[in-house]
Amino acid sequence: MEKNDTGCQAALEAPILCVNNCGFFGTPATMNMCSKCHKDMILKQEEAKLAASSIESIVNGQNINKTTVLPNSAGSEVALSTQPSSAPQVQAESSEKPKEVQGQGQGPSRCTTCRKRVGLTGFSCRCGHVFCSVHRYSDKHDCQFDYRATAKDAIAKANPVVKAEKLDKI
Repeated sequence: MEKNDTGCQAALEAPILCVNNCGFFGTPATMNMCSKCHKDMILKQEEAKLAASSIESIVNGQNINKTTVLPNSAGSEVALSTQPSSAPQVQAESSEKPKEVQGQGQGPSRCTTCRKRVGLTGFSCRCGHVFCSVHRYSDKHDCQFDYRATAKDAIAKANPVVKAEKLDKI
């Protein structure tokens, strides 16, 4: 390593831009690509190898069904399924679970009784509906949930019946 006049070590190389011209810096370890472009390139190579092997197995007439899950750059997973009777099928499965919309599939959540917009401040009842602060209690919205039977079952489970054995009299 060389030292300049100030006694500090000089940098060996200037930063190298990614060869895909994405604007980020690359490293020689990733073939002068940024980490994202390198990851995408490796993923494409794996998909190409898998497609080539599945086509080869179809041509050879092997009856092996394979399902391979590969991570996708968008944060989801891609499941590649090969079947001998047809071409490879690609199914994208999102790693995120779909958000359940409260109500009947409307945009903002609303009180089931008065239809007032409740947003994040809505109260969920055991009957499965969302209510505003006025209608949150079961007697205010004619709740169909059977609280009495639920409480009776909970008490029965929490307090099992204990019967002692009869003692012999002396």
